[in-house]
Amino acid sequence: MKHARTPAAKSAVRPATRCEAPATPPALLPPLRPASAHPSPTSVMPPAEPSCLPAPASVPAAFQSGFAAALADPARPVPEGLTAWTGNRPTRRFGVYRNNVRVGLTGALAARFPATEAIVGQDFFAAMASAFVAAHPPRSPLLLAYGDDFAEFVEGFAPAAGLAYLPDVIRLEAARSLAYHAADAAPLTAANLAAVPPERLADLVLEPHPSLSILRSLYPVVTLWAMNAGALPLAPIRDWVGEDALIVRPQMTVDVHPLPPGGAAFFCALSTGLTLGAAAESALAQAPGLDLAASLAALITTGAFVQLAF
Repeated sequence: MKHARTPAAKSAVRPATRCEAPATPPALLPPLRPASAHPSPTSVMPPAEPSCLPAPASVPAAFQSGFAAALADPARPVPEGLTAWTGNRPTRRFGVYRNNVRVGLTGALAARFPATEAIVGQDFFAAMASAFVAAHPPRSPLLLAYGDDFAEFVEGFAPAAGLAYLPDVIRLEAARSLAYHAADAAPLTAANLAAVPPERLADLVLEPHPSLSILRSLYPVVTLWAMNAGALPLAPIRDWVGEDALIVRPQMTVDVHPLPPGGAAFFCALSTGLTLGAAAESALAQAPGLDLAASLAALITTGAFVQLAF
């Protein structure tokens, strides 16, 4: 279950594991020019640039807030103080711009959550995404993380109440996209672990890969995602039990690994800084059936960790 990327598509964004809370970037909206900043109408042709131009930082915050609120709510009128080059209020032009913003943002969500869209259908997804866009406009000019809180929104979206598993599918897709854009790092190798004296293994502290996320779910979230992302053929899910997932990009490909019982507790404990011995003890307390040998092997095969220390 992989998603490859090209070497050029890189940034230094690290997703939070499910053991820690993701940060929320500060609110930032581009300033826009009020009526007093526009040139007076003349008898010549209008300028080539549109009426809603970037403005100096001196544009009042109230104007920016009103503009943003009008973009999010089709029932609102054109923001007070916004005019076309003729001096008239650009009702139709602003309506077109508002629709373009909505379509662009719903398209960004569809691109980030394709399996979710496949599950509910294009029309349902578009309506759900439009409602999200209206309630949660972007807080950053970078849209690669837009929709980080989409799962929480869908949990309270009444038309999707019968799809209790859907928010976890969204969380898995969000983790995949963040892993795709996370910083590159070389994962631990078997040689790294073999060089540790056996009597010191329990004292190891492992640093998680920048792309690592761990998702624990009451639903078969890995299977649901895989069937709707093309990684598995569509088929009835006869064993409807919870699945945990490890999402990581150790090289150029994003991998989704289903974890065995206790595996998520073990990897989550390691990612929070517990020693190998303490993490194993904690995981075994939660899942006595944990296959510790297989979990230790998975430290290397998944590429989930990058450095070790004592």
